[in-house]
Amino acid sequence: MDKTLAKGMAVMEYLVAQGTPCGVSDVARAMGLARSNAHRTLQTLVALGYARQFPDASYGPTLKLFGLGAQVVGGLDVKRIAQPVLAALAQESQETIHLVVREGAEVIYLDKFDSPQPVAAYSKVGGRAAAQCVATGKALLAWQCPAGEAGETWLRRELPVLTAYTPKSHQDYESLVTDLRETRTRGYAFNHEEWRLGVCGLGAPIFDSQGRLVAALGMSVPSIRFISRRVPTLAAALCRAAAATSAALGHEPGVTGEVAAGTR
Repeated sequence: MDKTLAKGMAVMEYLVAQGTPCGVSDVARAMGLARSNAHRTLQTLVALGYARQFPDASYGPTLKLFGLGAQVVGGLDVKRIAQPVLAALAQESQETIHLVVREGAEVIYLDKFDSPQPVAAYSKVGGRAAAQCVATGKALLAWQCPAGEAGETWLRRELPVLTAYTPKSHQDYESLVTDLRETRTRGYAFNHEEWRLGVCGLGAPIFDSQGRLVAALGMSVPSIRFISRRVPTLAAALCRAAAATSAALGHEPGVTGEVAAGTR
Protein backbone atom coordinates (compact mmCIF):
# COMPACT_ATOMS: atom_id res chain seq x y z
CA MET A 1 0.00 0.00 0.00
CA ASP A 2 1.22 3.49 -0.87
CA LYS A 3 1.50 5.16 2.56
CA THR A 4 1.72 8.70 1.16
CA LEU A 5 -1.47 8.26 -0.81
CA ALA A 6 -3.20 6.63 2.17
CA LYS A 7 -2.17 9.54 4.39
CA GLY A 8 -3.52 12.08 1.91
CA MET A 9 -6.83 10.25 1.64
CA ALA A 10 -7.10 10.01 5.43
CA VAL A 11 -6.54 13.76 5.78
CA MET A 12 -9.14 14.40 3.07
CA GLU A 13 -11.68 12.20 4.85
CA TYR A 14 -10.94 14.00 8.14
CA LEU A 15 -11.58 17.42 6.58
CA VAL A 16 -14.89 16.22 5.15
CA ALA A 17 -15.98 14.63 8.43
CA GLN A 18 -15.36 17.76 10.54
CA GLY A 19 -17.83 19.96 8.70
CA THR A 20 -15.90 23.11 9.68
CA PRO A 21 -12.47 24.43 8.66
CA CYS A 22 -9.52 22.83 10.46
CA GLY A 23 -6.09 24.17 11.32
CA VAL A 24 -2.80 22.42 10.63
CA SER A 25 -2.43 21.58 14.33
CA ASP A 26 -5.92 20.03 14.39
CA VAL A 27 -5.06 17.77 11.46
CA ALA A 28 -1.64 16.87 12.85
CA ARG A 29 -3.09 15.94 16.22
CA ALA A 30 -6.01 13.94 14.82
CA MET A 31 -3.89 12.06 12.26
CA GLY A 32 -0.86 11.55 14.49
CA LEU A 33 1.38 13.50 12.09
CA ALA A 34 4.19 15.96 12.57
CA ARG A 35 2.94 19.50 11.98
CA SER A 36 5.23 19.93 8.98
CA ASN A 37 3.94 16.69 7.51
CA ALA A 38 0.32 17.72 8.00
CA HIS A 39 1.02 21.10 6.42
CA ARG A 40 2.67 19.50 3.37
CA THR A 41 -0.24 17.10 2.91
CA LEU A 42 -2.81 19.90 3.16
CA GLN A 43 -0.90 22.04 0.67
CA THR A 44 -0.82 19.10 -1.74
CA LEU A 45 -4.60 18.71 -1.44
CA VAL A 46 -4.99 22.44 -2.12
CA ALA A 47 -2.75 22.21 -5.19
CA LEU A 48 -4.84 19.31 -6.51
CA GLY A 49 -8.09 21.17 -5.93
CA TYR A 50 -9.47 18.89 -3.20
CA ALA A 51 -9.05 21.40 -0.39
CA ARG A 52 -8.82 25.15 0.01
CA GLN A 53 -7.04 27.40 2.48
CA PHE A 54 -8.97 30.19 4.16
CA PRO A 55 -7.56 33.63 5.13
CA ASP A 56 -7.12 32.48 8.75
CA ALA A 57 -4.85 29.63 7.48
CA SER A 58 -7.44 26.93 8.22
CA TYR A 59 -8.41 24.33 5.61
CA GLY A 60 -11.62 22.83 4.32
CA PRO A 61 -12.70 20.50 1.50
CA THR A 62 -13.84 21.74 -1.92
CA LEU A 63 -16.68 20.34 -4.00
CA LYS A 64 -14.29 18.47 -6.28
CA LEU A 65 -15.04 15.22 -4.47
CA PHE A 66 -18.74 15.85 -4.89
CA GLY A 67 -18.22 16.35 -8.61
CA LEU A 68 -16.29 13.11 -8.94
CA GLY A 69 -18.87 11.23 -6.92
CA ALA A 70 -21.69 12.67 -9.00
CA GLN A 71 -19.98 11.46 -12.15
CA VAL A 72 -19.61 7.96 -10.72
CA VAL A 73 -23.26 7.84 -9.69
CA GLY A 74 -24.29 9.33 -13.01
CA GLY A 75 -22.30 6.70 -14.85
CA LEU A 76 -24.02 3.91 -12.93
CA ASP A 77 -27.45 5.44 -13.51
CA VAL A 78 -26.90 6.01 -17.21
CA LYS A 79 -25.86 2.39 -17.77
CA ARG A 80 -28.94 1.05 -16.02
CA ILE A 81 -31.30 3.50 -17.69
CA ALA A 82 -29.75 3.15 -21.13
CA GLN A 83 -29.88 -0.66 -21.33
CA PRO A 84 -33.43 -0.99 -22.71
CA VAL A 85 -32.75 1.88 -25.13
CA LEU A 86 -29.59 0.17 -26.37
CA ALA A 87 -31.43 -3.12 -26.80
CA ALA A 88 -34.25 -1.47 -28.76
CA LEU A 89 -31.83 0.44 -30.99
CA ALA A 90 -29.83 -2.70 -31.70
CA GLN A 91 -33.03 -4.48 -32.69
CA GLU A 92 -34.17 -1.59 -34.88
CA SER A 93 -30.84 -0.97 -36.60
CA GLN A 94 -29.46 -4.52 -36.61
CA GLU A 95 -26.07 -2.94 -35.82
CA THR A 96 -23.74 -2.98 -32.80
CA ILE A 97 -24.68 -0.36 -30.18
CA HIS A 98 -22.35 1.08 -27.52
CA LEU A 99 -22.59 3.21 -24.39
CA VAL A 100 -19.33 4.99 -23.58
CA VAL A 101 -17.71 7.57 -21.32
CA ARG A 102 -14.46 9.44 -21.85
CA GLU A 103 -11.39 9.10 -19.64
CA GLY A 104 -8.62 11.37 -20.84
CA ALA A 105 -7.64 10.62 -24.43
CA GLU A 106 -9.73 7.44 -24.56
CA VAL A 107 -13.31 6.28 -24.36
CA ILE A 108 -14.36 3.30 -22.27
CA TYR A 109 -17.17 0.98 -23.34
CA LEU A 110 -19.66 0.73 -20.47
CA ASP A 111 -22.16 -1.48 -22.26
CA LYS A 112 -22.92 -2.91 -25.70
CA PHE A 113 -25.45 -4.86 -27.71
CA ASP A 114 -24.02 -6.86 -30.60
CA SER A 115 -25.35 -6.85 -34.11
CA PRO A 116 -27.03 -10.10 -35.15
CA GLN A 117 -25.53 -9.70 -38.63
CA PRO A 118 -22.84 -12.18 -39.74
CA VAL A 119 -20.49 -9.25 -40.47
CA ALA A 120 -20.35 -6.93 -37.46
CA ALA A 121 -18.01 -4.51 -35.67
CA TYR A 122 -16.13 -6.08 -32.75
CA SER A 123 -15.68 -4.47 -29.32
CA LYS A 124 -15.92 -5.47 -25.68
CA VAL A 125 -17.30 -3.96 -22.48
CA GLY A 126 -14.40 -2.39 -20.58
CA GLY A 127 -12.44 -1.94 -23.78
CA ARG A 128 -10.94 1.37 -24.82
CA ALA A 129 -10.53 3.36 -28.01
CA ALA A 130 -8.87 6.63 -29.00
CA ALA A 131 -11.44 9.39 -28.42
CA GLN A 132 -10.60 11.34 -31.58
CA CYS A 133 -11.03 8.26 -33.79
CA VAL A 134 -14.44 6.89 -32.81
CA ALA A 135 -17.81 8.56 -33.22
CA THR A 136 -18.74 8.32 -29.54
CA GLY A 137 -15.44 9.92 -28.57
CA LYS A 138 -15.92 12.74 -31.05
CA ALA A 139 -19.47 13.28 -29.78
CA LEU A 140 -18.12 13.67 -26.24
CA LEU A 141 -15.26 15.92 -27.32
CA ALA A 142 -17.56 18.09 -29.45
CA TRP A 143 -19.71 19.04 -26.45
CA GLN A 144 -16.70 19.53 -24.18
CA CYS A 145 -14.35 21.44 -26.48
CA PRO A 146 -14.52 25.24 -26.02
CA ALA A 147 -15.51 27.33 -29.02
CA GLY A 148 -13.11 29.53 -30.94
CA GLU A 149 -9.34 29.63 -30.59
CA ALA A 150 -9.50 28.10 -27.10
CA GLY A 151 -10.71 24.85 -28.65
CA GLU A 152 -7.37 23.82 -30.10
CA THR A 153 -5.55 24.68 -26.87
CA TRP A 154 -8.03 22.53 -24.91
CA LEU A 155 -7.66 19.64 -27.34
CA ARG A 156 -3.87 19.73 -27.16
CA ARG A 157 -4.12 19.41 -23.39
CA GLU A 158 -6.76 16.65 -23.43
CA LEU A 159 -5.22 14.75 -26.36
CA PRO A 160 -1.46 15.38 -26.21
CA VAL A 161 -0.80 13.00 -29.13
CA LEU A 162 -2.96 12.38 -32.20
CA THR A 163 -1.95 8.85 -33.13
CA ALA A 164 -2.97 7.75 -36.63
CA TYR A 165 -4.57 4.32 -36.36
CA THR A 166 -5.59 4.30 -40.03
CA PRO A 167 -4.81 6.57 -43.00
CA LYS A 168 -8.17 8.26 -42.30
CA SER A 169 -7.41 9.21 -38.66
CA HIS A 170 -7.09 12.87 -37.74
CA GLN A 171 -3.41 13.77 -37.66
CA ASP A 172 -3.64 17.50 -36.92
CA TYR A 173 -5.62 19.52 -34.40
CA GLU A 174 -7.00 21.98 -36.92
CA SER A 175 -8.90 19.30 -38.84
CA LEU A 176 -10.14 17.75 -35.59
CA VAL A 177 -11.44 21.10 -34.33
CA THR A 178 -13.32 21.54 -37.62
CA ASP A 179 -14.77 18.03 -37.33
CA LEU A 180 -15.93 18.67 -33.75
CA ARG A 181 -17.51 22.00 -34.69
CA GLU A 182 -19.42 20.32 -37.52
CA THR A 183 -20.40 17.48 -35.17
CA ARG A 184 -21.97 19.86 -32.67
CA THR A 185 -23.84 21.71 -35.42
CA ARG A 186 -25.09 18.45 -36.91
CA GLY A 187 -26.00 16.93 -33.56
CA TYR A 188 -24.09 13.68 -33.98
CA ALA A 189 -20.60 12.48 -34.94
CA PHE A 190 -19.20 10.37 -37.76
CA ASN A 191 -16.35 7.89 -37.79
CA HIS A 192 -15.27 7.05 -41.33
CA GLU A 193 -12.84 4.16 -40.76
CA GLU A 194 -10.69 6.33 -38.47
CA TRP A 195 -10.20 3.68 -35.76
CA ARG A 196 -10.33 0.47 -37.79
CA LEU A 197 -10.43 0.09 -41.55
CA GLY A 198 -13.71 -1.40 -42.61
CA VAL A 199 -15.61 -0.02 -39.59
CA CYS A 200 -17.62 3.22 -39.52
CA GLY A 201 -19.80 4.68 -36.82
CA LEU A 202 -22.16 7.30 -35.46
CA GLY A 203 -22.21 8.86 -32.00
CA ALA A 204 -24.56 11.16 -30.08
CA PRO A 205 -24.28 12.80 -26.62
CA ILE A 206 -26.29 11.97 -23.50
CA PHE A 207 -27.06 14.62 -20.84
CA ASP A 208 -28.36 14.38 -17.27
CA SER A 209 -30.95 16.46 -15.40
CA GLN A 210 -28.42 19.25 -14.82
CA GLY A 211 -27.55 19.47 -18.51
CA ARG A 212 -24.18 17.82 -17.91
CA LEU A 213 -22.65 15.61 -20.58
CA VAL A 214 -22.43 12.16 -18.97
CA ALA A 215 -21.96 9.64 -21.79
CA ALA A 216 -22.37 9.01 -25.49
CA LEU A 217 -24.42 6.48 -27.44
CA GLY A 218 -22.76 4.95 -30.46
CA MET A 219 -23.45 2.70 -33.40
CA SER A 220 -20.69 0.74 -35.15
CA VAL A 221 -21.38 -0.25 -38.73
CA PRO A 222 -19.20 -2.22 -41.17
CA SER A 223 -18.29 0.08 -44.06
CA ILE A 224 -20.03 -2.23 -46.53
CA ARG A 225 -23.35 -1.31 -44.85
CA PHE A 226 -22.51 2.35 -44.18
CA ILE A 227 -24.01 3.54 -47.44
CA SER A 228 -25.24 7.08 -48.08
CA ARG A 229 -28.94 6.25 -48.44
CA ARG A 230 -28.92 4.35 -45.11
CA VAL A 231 -26.89 6.71 -42.93
CA PRO A 232 -29.62 9.37 -42.35
CA THR A 233 -32.03 6.68 -41.11
CA LEU A 234 -29.43 5.22 -38.76
CA ALA A 235 -28.42 8.68 -37.50
CA ALA A 236 -32.04 9.64 -36.82
CA ALA A 237 -32.62 6.44 -34.85
CA LEU A 238 -29.42 6.98 -32.85
CA CYS A 239 -30.31 10.58 -32.00
CA ARG A 240 -33.79 9.56 -30.89
CA ALA A 241 -32.30 6.90 -28.63
CA ALA A 242 -29.75 9.33 -27.16
CA ALA A 243 -32.50 11.90 -26.55
CA ALA A 244 -34.70 9.23 -24.92
CA THR A 245 -31.85 8.25 -22.60
CA SER A 246 -31.21 11.89 -21.70
CA ALA A 247 -34.91 12.39 -21.02
CA ALA A 248 -34.94 9.31 -18.77
CA LEU A 249 -32.10 10.95 -16.81
CA GLY A 250 -34.25 14.07 -16.38
CA HIS A 251 -32.75 16.21 -19.11
CA GLU A 252 -34.93 18.94 -20.60
CA PRO A 253 -33.40 20.45 -23.76
CA GLY A 254 -33.36 24.22 -23.72
CA VAL A 255 -34.17 24.39 -20.00
CA THR A 256 -31.05 23.16 -18.21
CA GLY A 257 -28.66 23.79 -21.07
CA GLU A 258 -26.05 21.34 -22.23
CA VAL A 259 -22.62 21.56 -20.66
CA ALA A 260 -19.68 19.27 -20.12
CA ALA A 261 -19.64 17.50 -16.75
CA GLY A 262 -17.68 19.47 -14.18
CA THR A 263 -17.78 22.83 -15.99
CA ARG A 264 -20.40 24.40 -13.76
